[in-house]
Amino acid sequence: MSSYPPPPPSGHTVGSRIDEAIELIEMELRHAIAYVNDAVVPQVRGESISAMRKLSEKLKNLADKMDQQQRGPRG
Repeated sequence: MSSYPPPPPSGHTVGSRIDEAIELIEMELRHAIAYVNDAVVPQVRGESISAMRKLSEKLKNLADKMDQQQRGPRG
């Protein structure tokens, strides 16, 4: 009994199998990139815009409070 793997089927060399694997990997990468561009990026952009608006409102409120404290209590 031999410890070597069986030879590849005729017409399938190691080089052609590597080429097939590379082609499949490239195809999967194209699908992953398309998914990120079509689904992930727009969602992240939308959530980032919302977060920036909330942050700007909180900063405005903080600036108003600091301004009031600097002027002193009115009354």
